[in-house]
Amino acid sequence: QVQLVESGGGLVQAGDSLRLSCAASGRTYSNYHKAWFRQAPGKEREFVACISWNGGNSNYADSVQGRFTISTDNTKNTVALQMNDLKPEDTAVYYCAIGEFYGRTSPGEYRYWGQGTQVTVSS
Repeated sequence: QVQLVESGGGLVQAGDSLRLSCAASGRTYSNYHKAWFRQAPGKEREFVACISWNGGNSNYADSVQGRFTISTDNTKNTVALQMNDLKPEDTAVYYCAIGEFYGRTSPGEYRYWGQGTQVTVSS
């Protein structure tokens, strides 16, 4: 069993930066691939970024490519999402997730989820 807890969300202005963090408990955390998703009000949960278990590979949604960076530290059982040049359309609840297969962009492919952290970007 793995538990995930996100932190770092908040209210910022367009152009600002935020760093989200996800802390995990569980002995097998490092063996999983990690990802961030987000869900805006009235919309489906969408893929943001993913990273392989050892951090060697990563992939991003087109909408965040070049602005967001995902990273993982298996010594600390954390996965982070550095978000730069935030835009109002980035407003959503952000979730971290882990799964057995790298590169999957569907929420159903991920086994464990955090409770989410709110990010609000004002214009």
